[in-house]
Amino acid sequence: MKVNRIDHISIAVKNLKEARGNWEPILGKSEPDDLYIDEPEKIRVARYWLGGVSLELMESTSPDGEVSKFVARHGEGIMLISLNVDNARSAMDELQAKGYPFIGGARPFRDGEYAFVHPRTVNGVLLELIDDKGKERTK
Repeated sequence: MKVNRIDHISIAVKNLKEARGNWEPILGKSEPDDLYIDEPEKIRVARYWLGGVSLELMESTSPDGEVSKFVARHGEGIMLISLNVDNARSAMDELQAKGYPFIGGARPFRDGEYAFVHPRTVNGVLLELIDDKGKERTK
């Protein structure tokens, strides 16, 4: 498995509008570079490209969403780190063969897929593998 870069770091927040008000002055941005809702994951996301890495603010769209559960257990804060790989499904297969458990299987995202390595095997960090080619992240 080849890791190309850190793709993004996601911060779970209670209120996306308030979080944007906190972060945008620090990031020197007046709005997100990518604002979207991911219905299957029950999240609303504001993504900011900073060089080759993105910072995401994620708000749950449902009380039973994973972001909502995370905030209830841990409070607001860093929820996951995502690594960009050439092929998420192949990377998942390779790590599973080495004994790494995953949460569910590969999931679709835009033109690619992603998968979550269970935090118990990577020091309590929810690790995402994503093969999103996306647009250039240098804004």
